[in-house]
Amino acid sequence: MSSGELVVLSVGGVRFVTRASTLQQFPESRLARMVSDDDREFRLVDGEFFVDRDGTLFSYIMDFLRTLQVSLPTDFSDYQRLQREAEFYGLYPLADLLSQEHLLKPRLEILEVRFSLQEMRAFFRIFGSCSATIEALAEQITLFTGQQAGQGWNSPFPSQKPLIPLPLERPSHHDVVFLCGTEYSAGDQLVARYVSIKPDTRKLINGTNVLGLLLDTLLRDGFRLVSTRTVASEEKVECYTLERMKRAAGLAIMVNQTPGSSGVPQARRSQVGKGK
Repeated sequence: MSSGELVVLSVGGVRFVTRASTLQQFPESRLARMVSDDDREFRLVDGEFFVDRDGTLFSYIMDFLRTLQVSLPTDFSDYQRLQREAEFYGLYPLADLLSQEHLLKPRLEILEVRFSLQEMRAFFRIFGSCSATIEALAEQITLFTGQQAGQGWNSPFPSQKPLIPLPLERPSHHDVVFLCGTEYSAGDQLVARYVSIKPDTRKLINGTNVLGLLLDTLLRDGFRLVSTRTVASEEKVECYTLERMKRAAGLAIMVNQTPGSSGVPQARRSQVGKGK
């Protein structure tokens, strides 16, 4: 059978159509031998290979063969069963990865928003267990400053002068700090700070409004609010704790095919290097 030829499999009653080359990714696997007609357990019935195994789990096997990556749903739990299926098909690099469940299981991500309202200003500090999330959030948040024409919270409109963007404070890779509202500077000038959070285009000065938009943005991004508490009653610091399950990054296996080589040892060595 040529590598470009289509192959039809019926696995536990579930039908799959793929190229022979996909099933030959690992030449010593049973699937590769099936295509070469070297494994008699897989019978050809009416033009389809019949395989008496779990069809649902085989969809993950096919995804692995097509991408050479293991990327499972966040609610997946059948690691041992899928590992057993991988061993049945002779896909030992995949079985090796599945034996390391801690690399594949989704991780709980925690985010904490601290909010303090003091007179005409509001202070925000966001802590996150994942630095990549904080980095992405910092790119969404933009601060602007300008002279305020009116007084206090009830003056939501900026002056005619263009607003100047301000950089966010980043004390570490895991947190970001900013404030909004109005304050008096030298010469009794009323200086305003506005906050914009993409994809929303508004520039908000009211701290409560900014807090609402920030929480809405995080909820849309898959977080859920798990607790609200007062951290420092004297300073009126409120703490909002959110969490979400973060999908594990897909682990790749590189197959280095060389003449006279099966590709399996190279795949195993590469798996060790990728499984950080």
